[in-house]
Amino acid sequence: MGMNDLVRQAQIMQQKMATMQEELKTKTVEASSGGGMINVTANGGQEILSIHIDPTVINPEDVDMLQDLVLAAVNEALKKARDMVQSEMSQLTGGINIPGLF
Repeated sequence: MGMNDLVRQAQIMQQKMATMQEELKTKTVEASSGGGMINVTANGGQEILSIHIDPTVINPEDVDMLQDLVLAAVNEALKKARDMVQSEMSQLTGGINIPGLF
């Protein structure tokens, strides 16, 4: 395989990766905490799309607990989103881990 073939393959992979990154922004994951009292939805672009808080968990005298539950759900949603991206990208790269890719 010549240098031109390698360059062409790299360009094709780059185009596929750009397309996949756009597609991943439309895919979502959900995470919850507090037994489902806090639900967070994130996308493959590492963006939080929504946070739902069950009104029964809101206690003005225990704001720290609510903050901890929201933080736990957000972190879990972002972890799931990263895992989804890594899984999709590894399919594209044939399982080869390319540093800095994801």
